[in-house]
Amino acid sequence: MSPNSVGRGPHRMYRDTLSLLGPSLPVLSFLGRLPTAMCQLGSVLLVAETSGSLATAGLAGGALAAGQTVAGPLLGRLADRRGQRGPVLAASLANAVAVAALVLAAVADAPTGLLVPLALLAGATVPQIGPLARTRSVALARRAGADDRTVGAVLSFEGTLDEVSFVLGPALVGLAAALAHPGAALLGASLLLAVCGTAFALHPTARAAATPAGASTTRTGAAERTRLPASAYALRVTMVLQGAMFGASQAGITALTAGLGAPAQAGLVYAAMGVMSAAVGLSLAALPARIGLTLRWRAATAGLVVLSLPLLAVDSLVGLYAVVTVLGAAYAPHLITVFALTERTVPAGRLAESMAFLTSGVVGGQALALALSGRLAEQHGAPAAFAVAVGAAVACAALSWTVRTVRTGAPRGALTPDGAAPSGSAARG
Repeated sequence: MSPNSVGRGPHRMYRDTLSLLGPSLPVLSFLGRLPTAMCQLGSVLLVAETSGSLATAGLAGGALAAGQTVAGPLLGRLADRRGQRGPVLAASLANAVAVAALVLAAVADAPTGLLVPLALLAGATVPQIGPLARTRSVALARRAGADDRTVGAVLSFEGTLDEVSFVLGPALVGLAAALAHPGAALLGASLLLAVCGTAFALHPTARAAATPAGASTTRTGAAERTRLPASAYALRVTMVLQGAMFGASQAGITALTAGLGAPAQAGLVYAAMGVMSAAVGLSLAALPARIGLTLRWRAATAGLVVLSLPLLAVDSLVGLYAVVTVLGAAYAPHLITVFALTERTVPAGRLAESMAFLTSGVVGGQALALALSGRLAEQHGAPAAFAVAVGAAVACAALSWTVRTVRTGAPRGALTPDGAAPSGSAARG
């Protein structure tokens, strides 16, 4: 693949992305991350069905989210140091066993004191295929001499796979719950992860991320691996806030659809948002390289604020569909841009850890906001939950205007502080 992407449209860039990654890696990474998208909702539905207690179900779901939030970055750090193959293989098999054990315990009417630790273990062993697939794909692109615009297309593609998985996963759980039992969905997720997680771990491309792409002595020394710029932590915070928007929106959507007498519509409304987000994420490859990442970040957060404000006034099902679907157009640009900024600002030796931190931040922020805004919605109605989402959007916008991101030294061609390629650079598109 040519290192210069001048004149290439998004369709060509995505063809090049698929050519770069090969036919099997995207399929395996998508199927490998699908179980994670199924387990959060699946665990709540399972425990609610078998115990008859929403409180117990909430504890199990919270424990699963907590396990993933805490352990995800640790797995990423281990992958940075040891390569992806061993950690992903061990985590995939352990997670498959933990999820199956949770199902069996719930069906056997095990006490809360056993269900919660099993859910915590199921969360802690999530193999982080989404963030590690990003790391691996970026490594493949950098090794092939790809420029920043092509890497951006790779990250957009990975972001779209995430969005689709988080739309399809809950839908599969809901379908299984309606036709059979929530446990059937989780057992299927366990089997899928054991097969596809193992295949992802053993795929030949795992070697690409074993040594950081484009690594030089300045980026692979022990001191470099231990340092992160301050902006990397700010990017993690903004992903926690993005997760808070997801959680608060979910609580508000659930409360409003229930109040309108159509609780079954909640999942469809959320899915419509995910479909819009995925579609817009794919279109980001069409943006010219002269639009720097910092400008994209600020524009995306401004979109989050402007498009979330109508949530405070929506009071009908049709209006909810319209507002939430349009809001989805701002989610993917924000997520993908933050991943891209992280890729360009953290040392290569800590990329997998940093990608896992971002994903864990979304999970943790979503779980905390869902718990808080769910209670607010019960006491004050859906607008109270939606206010939490708007507040998180405003905080994201404030960060984007106050944080200065500077690229780490790397043999990729220096970037200006706004993330755009300097004039005359090969990275210009």
